[in-house]
Amino acid sequence: MSIFKDKTLLITGGTGSFGNMVLKRFLESDIKEIRIFSRDEKKQDDMRHHLQDQHLAEIANKVKFYIGDVRNRNSIDIAMRGGVDYIFSAAALKQVPSCEFFPMQAVETNVIGTNNVLESAIAHGVKNIVVLSTDKAAYPINAMGISKAMMEKVAMAKGRQLGDNSTTTICCTRYGNVMASRGSVIPLWVEQITEGKPITITDPNMTRYMMTLNDAVDLVVYAFEHGHNGDLFVQKAPACTLEVLAEALKETYGETDPKYLETEVKVIGTRHGEKVYETLVTREEMARAIDCGEYFRIPCDGRDLNYDQVEGGNPDVAKMEEYHSHNTRRLNVTEMKELLHKLTFVREDLGLQPRTKAKEIRSE
Repeated sequence: MSIFKDKTLLITGGTGSFGNMVLKRFLESDIKEIRIFSRDEKKQDDMRHHLQDQHLAEIANKVKFYIGDVRNRNSIDIAMRGGVDYIFSAAALKQVPSCEFFPMQAVETNVIGTNNVLESAIAHGVKNIVVLSTDKAAYPINAMGISKAMMEKVAMAKGRQLGDNSTTTICCTRYGNVMASRGSVIPLWVEQITEGKPITITDPNMTRYMMTLNDAVDLVVYAFEHGHNGDLFVQKAPACTLEVLAEALKETYGETDPKYLETEVKVIGTRHGEKVYETLVTREEMARAIDCGEYFRIPCDGRDLNYDQVEGGNPDVAKMEEYHSHNTRRLNVTEMKELLHKLTFVREDLGLQPRTKAKEIRSE
């Protein structure tokens, strides 16, 4: 019996890549109800029709749809009516360049919006909330990462205030690049390859973590099952250079037509706010991280504002090394191709499984 048996799950930002993968994972499980909360009525309508086409009515009817925006506390409260047991807080602005140009929009959604979700969850007695974060929140240099770092601080502060004896538990998950999530680079490069255009690379030596959406869902489920208030969970993940990723994509699509092997690679330079490598766990966090095998659990700092300035520090911080995409396990082209072959739309493009959605939809 799972912890979700006969429970109600609310997903904010539920029409995104993550929400879709959660539906795949839980729809035919023993969960009672999944509530999709988002502001995009067209994506909700598409999701509704897809569920009705692909599943029996008693399965499709487990999913309930709520139009709203995390910026509007009242719309969240409405989605809480009737009782919610678990929340995946996934609503976010996550495009680095757009957040650079509109940083207050990132603050409104990622920081204030998440705070609204947490306040509503506490008020309605939700059992467990997991807030989704990103590697860009560690040593942030761009507006998206800064807003996500503040989002983490808000969640951890509320978790610390609630304490371990609370009926509500709040924790965070931080993950690296989720392959083929909406707006990520893999769908863009596949489009460029298949249309005969050059692959546009910012920096061939730039490294990025490589995780599947299934990995990301596994991390959140682990956090639900093992989290304490204020915890941060990180999944260990391999990484590769953008050069390796581009070559792996060329060779993968070369399986369908050798002309794709000749696709030009064009270096265009880094975008606004991009890093050469991404950090998943900072040096300061590594000093208190608990190694859980596939994951790191990083408890929040439990000291209050009255702690003794002379005591409670950690002299080992200076000896620690951060966990980043340059020093994690590095994938070669063959290994990267194996990961690419796990992606649904890639398998559909290669004719390895039947196509379930429009060819132009290249996201998980």
